[in-house]
Amino acid sequence: MGPQNCVTRVELSVCCGNLLDRDVASKSDPFLVLFHEVDSNWVEIGRTETAVNNLNPVFGVKFKVDYHFEEVQKLKFALFDEDKCSSQLYEHDFLGEYICTLGVIVSNKKLHRSLTLANGKPAGKGTITITALELSDNRLITLTLYGRKLDKKDFFGKSDPYLEFHKQGDDGKWTLVHRTEVMISCGITECSDLFVLPVCCLILQVLCYDYDNDGSHDFIGEFQTTVEFECINPKKQKKKKSYKNSGIIILKSCKVERDYTFLDYILGGCQIMFTVGIDFTASNGNPREPSSLHYINPLGSNEYLSAILAVGQIIQDYDTDKMFPALGFGAQLPPDWKVSHEFAINFDPTNPFCQGVEGIAQAYSACLPHIRFYGPTNFSPIITHVARFATQALQQETAAQYFTLLIITDGVISDMDEARHAIVQAAKLPMSIIIIGVGNADFAAMEFLDGDSSVLRSYTGEEAVRDIVQFVPFRDFRNAPKETLAKSVLAELPQQVTQYFKQRNLSPSNTALE
Repeated sequence: MGPQNCVTRVELSVCCGNLLDRDVASKSDPFLVLFHEVDSNWVEIGRTETAVNNLNPVFGVKFKVDYHFEEVQKLKFALFDEDKCSSQLYEHDFLGEYICTLGVIVSNKKLHRSLTLANGKPAGKGTITITALELSDNRLITLTLYGRKLDKKDFFGKSDPYLEFHKQGDDGKWTLVHRTEVMISCGITECSDLFVLPVCCLILQVLCYDYDNDGSHDFIGEFQTTVEFECINPKKQKKKKSYKNSGIIILKSCKVERDYTFLDYILGGCQIMFTVGIDFTASNGNPREPSSLHYINPLGSNEYLSAILAVGQIIQDYDTDKMFPALGFGAQLPPDWKVSHEFAINFDPTNPFCQGVEGIAQAYSACLPHIRFYGPTNFSPIITHVARFATQALQQETAAQYFTLLIITDGVISDMDEARHAIVQAAKLPMSIIIIGVGNADFAAMEFLDGDSSVLRSYTGEEAVRDIVQFVPFRDFRNAPKETLAKSVLAELPQQVTQYFKQRNLSPSNTALE
């Protein structure tokens, strides 16, 4: 399964309450300005109308923005009291602001927060409510058509008709979107099989042909319509004044269904449960020495921390409590110094959760002096650990939870057979695995686990029902902008999430989407 960027248009609606009153003789006249962060600078996207004498405005202007799952899209909603007829914001009184990511907004669907001033203090009792709506029409229409009295194009017997559906593009040209099978005999009519088209393709040009084995298919007629009817052959129409049509195509059945997108599931309340697994095997080197992959440099970072932050800063927006299990493997633990391949890096096995991505980074740094790096590099215990929780989610009746495991490792996997088997089993669950290889080792085995080029099989011969592993070597991104790593490792996740829920025929949890 190749990468598929999750890009769609989202409409943001904003209303506010209890805004500061900056006017003496009347109430504030608020308007809102939306900014997005570009290279650490705030760039204006647009402004709402001004709500005259209104401390509780419901703004009519909507903001349309592109949503990219694999990026941190930082937004600032700033409110001003209009005092002068000026486009310069410094000419107006500041009423408060709210800063967040677009990911936080869509994961909540309707976000209600307090406003703050530039110094971080509350803007009185002012609040802001932001509502997100996906703009794309992702419905599908299922059709069955049949023909009647179609022209005979074969010397012996009746025609073998099939239909071509063409959609008109912005340039006015018609593009083929679907070709039916040859319509089978159905009494005095010719019936097509069920077929599915996006609703956005409903204004169509449909061409009807007689199928010939040699490929020289005979044109019967055409029509342009939203769903039906007459087949017209222009050449015959010109020759015969009495010509009516070359047959009728009749809509036999029509069913419109929602083809749920990744954003539908997120707006519907799906939580992405994030777990980190960290390689503490001896091949990483002594963390006190600069040559070690676990050595924390004077800037407070290393490749492990960079990988945790790059991925975690995206995914944490999709889990409301932001409590993430952080596990280690391949180390000896105090007090008995036994090797563990599945331990909580905060040393609390009953509560391995860390508060946010920063909490994971803190627990990671704190545990380094208290463990002994050892080995081997076994993946299966941590994969099985997360799979146990994902198995419990099999009982869900709607798309409520999906689990993502990030494994960061420095070298060749030691339990390849067991890991392959664990991944094949996990592919049946609401679960994906991201592997980031740090250092300069040979990662050929990791590429094998990433089923982009071939289907992964267990040692029993069982095939994975879907590709759930994405592997990238960190070294490919050492000199690239920090956002590039996250884009690469998360590129396949939206597709994996939607594929699983569709296979299980699970709808978004929030039925208000319908």
